Amino acid sequence: MRQTLRPLIAEFVGVFMLVFISGGALIINGYQENALSLGGIAAACGLAYAIAVTMTMNISGGHLNPAITVGLWSIGRIEARKAVLYVVAQLLGAVLAAVVLRWLMPVTAGHIKQYGALSVAGDITLAGAILIEAVLTFFLAFAVMGTAVDPNAPKVGGFGIGLTLWMCILAGGPLTGAALNPARAFGPALVANFWVGQLAYWVGPILGAVVAMQVYERLLLKKE
Repeated sequence: MRQTLRPLIAEFVGVFMLVFISGGALIINGYQENALSLGGIAAACGLAYAIAVTMTMNISGGHLNPAITVGLWSIGRIEARKAVLYVVAQLLGAVLAAVVLRWLMPVTAGHIKQYGALSVAGDITLAGAILIEAVLTFFLAFAVMGTAVDPNAPKVGGFGIGLTLWMCILAGGPLTGAALNPARAFGPALVANFWVGQLAYWVGPILGAVVAMQVYERLLLKKE
């Protein structure tokens, strides 16, 4: 039982940290009239992800993202039952983080940014949002394969992955919020009951992660 729970608790805590920090940064930025700016939000999200992946990598593999879990399942690196449990733990961690943000943040601040929920820019279509999320998540998943999954990867912990998220938020944040992670989008959306663009935050990241991991696994990974 303990061996089953250990990775699930790690995924829960890691996603809780990611959503709490990234959602909190978004809320404070809105409350303090753009005090953090896009660069500050991207830094908070990237560093939170880097540290969360690093601290959970040796326990659960440091997925912390349903799209990454589905991508790894698609190449046979995690079994279906375990993948489902990972995704459930990730979503629960995201929801609890959003609930805690709602408890802790001033009411006005929470309402301004929907408790950290993301949204798609008004001039971006649903298809465009899905494509943006897919391309950005492709980069993120490729970084996961190249720095964590590949046995010949450089030993940089989760920092290569976190820096990739940082870069992607700078590029796509103003367009879709650059979730690259269904759990990151789902938790605050559920607590705020704000579902605008939610489909893009599931279809895009999962599509991007599956394509990236299939390409890396089949074409680039050196077979022993």
